[in-house]
Parts: sequence; structure tokens; C-alpha cells
Amino acid sequence: MTDTPPPRPTPNPDYRVNFFRPRPGYLRQKVRYTWVLLISWAFFTLGFQFLLLLTQDTPEGDSLITETILFGFPLHYWFSGQFLIVWFILLCCLFNLFVDHLTRIHRQRR
Repeated sequence: MTDTPPPRPTPNPDYRVNFFRPRPGYLRQKVRYTWVLLISWAFFTLGFQFLLLLTQDTPEGDSLITETILFGFPLHYWFSGQFLIVWFILLCCLFNLFVDHLTRIHRQRR
């Protein structure tokens, strides 16, 4: 008889990822972070435009928001042109911090 090692178990070749029903653990928490950040991005981006529509006093779109000056620019221009870009960059940084923290937690469990 020869000394042969026992056969290795084959890994599960199921690599399907479902964003709406992720597997428990790392992936589910990462998808939860993604959803929260996407909702906050959509709230600020689309919500402010909806607020402008709701608060307009005239058909031309004049309102308190469009007449308010911030840093030398009208508030609606500053919010859309400056703040939303900074908000997107901040969300990207937060996502990276969350995923790094999540990765550290799940690596320690192994």
C-alpha cells in the first residue's frame, strides 16, 4: 500500500451575490452600509431639489432659498455646486472607513 493523503474537500463553487438578499456576516453588513450611504446621498441630492420646488414663490423659482447668500453665492447654487461634491467625497471616505473596520472585525474571527 502507498501512503496517499486523503482527498481534499472541494470548495463550494457557488459565487452568486445577491445585493437584495446577501449572505449573513461580512457581505450583509457591507450591503447595509452601502444602502445607508446611497439613501443619504439620494436624500441630499434629490431632497434639496424637491425642497426648491416646494418653496418657490413665483413660477420663475424665486424663494427664500434662492435669495439667501452663502459665501458670496446663492444658497441653492452653493449647495448644488459645492456642498454635494464635498458630501459625495465624505460618503466615499466613510464607506472606506466602515469597510476597513468591518474587514478588521471579520479577519479576527478566523
